[in-house]
Amino acid sequence: MASFKFKNIYLGNSSTISSQNEKINTKFTIKDYFDGEKTTEDTETKMQKIVIKDMLKNNAVDLVVSGELSNQIGISNSVMSEFNVSHLGVYSACATYPEALIVSASVLGNSQLKSALSVVSSHNLNAERTFRFPIEYGAPRRVTQNFTATGAIASLVTKNQTNIKLEACTIGKVIDFGIKDANNMGAIMAPSAANTLIEHLRDFKRDVSYYDLILTGDLGKLGSELFLELLSRHDITLKNYIDAGSELIIDKKLTDQGASGPICLPLYLVEKALQNPKYKHILIIGTGSLQNATLVNQKNTLPSVSHAVSLEVLS
Repeated sequence: MASFKFKNIYLGNSSTISSQNEKINTKFTIKDYFDGEKTTEDTETKMQKIVIKDMLKNNAVDLVVSGELSNQIGISNSVMSEFNVSHLGVYSACATYPEALIVSASVLGNSQLKSALSVVSSHNLNAERTFRFPIEYGAPRRVTQNFTATGAIASLVTKNQTNIKLEACTIGKVIDFGIKDANNMGAIMAPSAANTLIEHLRDFKRDVSYYDLILTGDLGKLGSELFLELLSRHDITLKNYIDAGSELIIDKKLTDQGASGPICLPLYLVEKALQNPKYKHILIIGTGSLQNATLVNQKNTLPSVSHAVSLEVLS
């Protein structure tokens, strides 16, 4: 497992946007899934542009690292064609935000560049149409199925000291437990989440009590239960654990499991966890089901990857 510490890299402010379904207060909100655009892809493009432009008003950045769930991260690439900023596109499905932080921090730590934006987004209708059924199809939702969150975030990663330090990271391994059901992402992702946490603790010789909060991305309620069960087999018990997706969408009419999507983890981190003064050491674990629409339809097994980033609140 690749675990390492960052040297003098910090998380700055962020700009966030979401829809009405996400139970969280973001800086911007779209009125509905189209928000005046012709397609939902245009809406997701619009959301990314809003948060990036908002951040660029007060921050000069050398690099943007971004990704989302569209085929070949087409939305991110389209967005960045309108900004005169160097760009690295990344994809780890719903683990893309911590990957973007790791890439941003690593580039800054090994170059003369001073700052970067880590950007991710997701849109319910875009993801559901790609990997499951279009909402308009009216297909019944399975009890194990998460509901893709809608939103975007742009976070500043910088060498200038802030009160939030990017302290360390663990880059996950791809784990395939042989599951083929794209409607059961929690079960797909739980093994990689457990593996990454176990190796993170081992590599840094830490106990789970070191962290005031361990925050996974979007395991959902079932996936969280499986995650905790897998950890128990290694004599690890979490008392300081939250799954962001389980807290982000709680409407039982939409899902029994909670939200999914790369936006879950950063929205909860920025708008909830970092606002709580009792959390001084936070470990975020992005959980990504590495689904490919063609391979899903061919009934292949679905692998997952989970990346971890340790944050330290300095004041």
